[in-house]
Amino acid sequence: MEANLIVTYNPTHAQKAEQEIKELAEQFSDVKFLESGFEGVAMLHTAQNPKVVVKQISEIFSEEPYKFKYTFRWIPIETWCNSTMTDMSNVVKSMDAKIDQSESWKIDIGKRGFEGNTMDIVMSLTEHINKPKVDLKNPQNIVKVEIVGDRAGLSLLKPDEYLNIASSRKV
Repeated sequence: MEANLIVTYNPTHAQKAEQEIKELAEQFSDVKFLESGFEGVAMLHTAQNPKVVVKQISEIFSEEPYKFKYTFRWIPIETWCNSTMTDMSNVVKSMDAKIDQSESWKIDIGKRGFEGNTMDIVMSLTEHINKPKVDLKNPQNIVKVEIVGDRAGLSLLKPDEYLNIASSRKV
């Protein structure tokens, strides 16, 4: 069983963050915690579609932001591959077909335990999206790449399928 949801959190409050994750996510799905190997990263498997779970959690955030004290980002994962440029490129190529020619997009990278330069990764993966409308501020599609050591979780997300607590508080 692989994780289909990554939640980042304050590693100095791991137990409180885990409790926060449970209280929020278990309202919408059975949740199983998996080993991440990295402080501040919770790897979860949800029984329900993680994109739907994150949308529902985002609704809680918009109504009750005080419930989010320890978690930072809630990221659904569609597929896993090795964190080599070849493997990640192949997954990104498959996402290109799912982005309409008229839609805007961006690539967003998160990495832990991986030495590669983030800008080099973005530039390399961007070559595999053949759509003209790049929008770094308000894209209609986000190609999300979460590198966790030698594995990479990737998803094609709409903005409401991903929750970044810090940037959502600024809005």
